[in-house]
Amino acid sequence: MPDTIFSKIIAGEIPCHRVYEDEFVLAFLDINPLAAGHTLVIPKESVATVGELSDESAAAVGRVLPRICRAVMKATRTNAYNILQNNGADAHQEVMHVHFHIIPKYADRPSGQDGLGIGWRPGKLDSDVGVEMAKRIAAEIG
Repeated sequence: MPDTIFSKIIAGEIPCHRVYEDEFVLAFLDINPLAAGHTLVIPKESVATVGELSDESAAAVGRVLPRICRAVMKATRTNAYNILQNNGADAHQEVMHVHFHIIPKYADRPSGQDGLGIGWRPGKLDSDVGVEMAKRIAAEIG
């Protein structure tokens, strides 16, 4: 996989404001935050999407993500946050290395400094389509 800004941060070639590190995971402050305390959590395994992660790296991220969320909330004195994770350019992923954004949501800040804004346009799941899709997904789970 080609070098990314995250692989360079992991290698120590680019500095960061580290908040957590272990054998498998690194967490640091985003240099272009949506809100104060915006933190990135990345596996040290260099893959682009969650579906490419090894079980070991995925488990390591899963173990520490809640702990880092709690720390961000305590440090920022907020009680709400978003976890954002995109997979692939079409899903708005800009750095092709798995990463999770922990974005505090501030109720008392002006828009643009208060955290993530989301537009959501839900559809309706047709029951027959749902049955078929559930079967197809279940059949692909190894």
